[in-house]
Amino acid sequence: MEPEEVKLLIENGIPGAKIEVVDTTGTKDHFSAIVISSSFDGLSLIEQHQKVYSAIGDHMTREIHALQLKTFSTKEWEKNNPQEN
Repeated sequence: MEPEEVKLLIENGIPGAKIEVVDTTGTKDHFSAIVISSSFDGLSLIEQHQKVYSAIGDHMTREIHALQLKTFSTKEWEKNNPQEN
């Protein structure tokens, strides 16, 4: 699976999210993703990750072997990355 396909799955499940996906091993089944979404406001880190896994669905058990996640609400991201706002 291509990183762009993973990004599209997350975008479809979490509309309006800012997403970066990288193939970490070159094998197209190990990925790292940063997901920033206002829909994460008030959610715990576990709930944020569950939301991403829900967006990916069955692909997580088929085409994707590993997914390293970093998730942030928009407010968290802006607070921690003021230079990128």
